[in-house]
Amino acid sequence: MASKIWKALTPSFRTRLVRVTQPKFTVSVAAVVTNPEGKVLLLKHVLRPAADWGIPGGFMEADEQPHDAIRRELLEETGLELQEVNMLRVRTMARHIEILFRARANGEGEVRSREITKLGWYDPEDMPKGTAGIQKHLIEEILRGEV
Repeated sequence: MASKIWKALTPSFRTRLVRVTQPKFTVSVAAVVTNPEGKVLLLKHVLRPAADWGIPGGFMEADEQPHDAIRRELLEETGLELQEVNMLRVRTMARHIEILFRARANGEGEVRSREITKLGWYDPEDMPKGTAGIQKHLIEEILRGEV
């Protein structure tokens, strides 16, 4: 009986019904980006006051594919174009979904966003003070191929 009622509803009404009854969440992309020398790109983020240095990333836009989102974020924030973009994992944290990538980039990059105050390429063993421990651990795992 419920399936007959569901099928009788218009597609737009079904969509509205699902959106009203289902929990909302955000989705972001992030990447461990390395250069030809094996250094890791870290950005000093304005919006991360406790541990301001971290890997690049940001929120996805509606109708955007994850690979396109990480490429857009890096281009907007640093001017860098990514190569060899590979999705590593998807994880949930409460009402947030994070899609993690590994990628390569050539060039130095430059700060192009008000959300970023500095950028730099760092040896994995010598990341800047203010890099969260969880970010350091994640970078190390990815570079070892464990993620």
